[in-house]
Amino acid sequence: MIYAELREAVCAYAIRMWKAGLVVGSAGNVSARVRGEGHFVITPSSIAYDELTPDQIMVVDAEGDLLELDDEELARAPSFETPVHLGVYAARPDVHAIVHTHSRWASARAVARVPIPPVVDEMVVYLGGPVELADYAASGSDELAAAVVRALGPRSAVLLSAHGVLTTGKDLKKAFKNAELVEHVAEVVTRAEQIRGGVLPHLPAEVVEAEQQMYAIVKGM
Repeated sequence: MIYAELREAVCAYAIRMWKAGLVVGSAGNVSARVRGEGHFVITPSSIAYDELTPDQIMVVDAEGDLLELDDEELARAPSFETPVHLGVYAARPDVHAIVHTHSRWASARAVARVPIPPVVDEMVVYLGGPVELADYAASGSDELAAAVVRALGPRSAVLLSAHGVLTTGKDLKKAFKNAELVEHVAEVVTRAEQIRGGVLPHLPAEVVEAEQQMYAIVKGM
């Protein structure tokens, strides 16, 4: 099995994502870049996480074509969202792992078409600023991939309209932690908006700028 170690790690984080309640069933997906190879490992489509094993993790090239095909692999397919992952990897050489979840609070904002504004210090330091909203496009489409890349920009998280959230990182650990952070911030901000009864005050522009400079350093640590 090629890239066995990385496939085991992707499988482990996918199961961890499910156990953390960030997805249900077989929803969401996890991927990682094979450094220096132009290849990517990604969770398969429609296999429940309680049944997922490392050998079921798929390997694709930059065009989404499957590698290491055998009869068993022909019976399954890589995640339906593979084009989105590949689009982000192509646009962001600094990204080596992606986690896509349907976590409750972040997904609620995605469905409501409400981004997460820069109102919490840690989200700017660790995510790079606000969590913007990608324009709606059909799941798995090239149009969605382009919309996600635009809305993500240089940051580490983006909401997908009527869908969920995608986070990135220098490795799987970082991408997963960012997914947890987005869900935490989404809940805090939404509850704070309810308490205030409206729009929250944003962090001062100079603070956001300083924290974004910190983000440029922190994201690679």
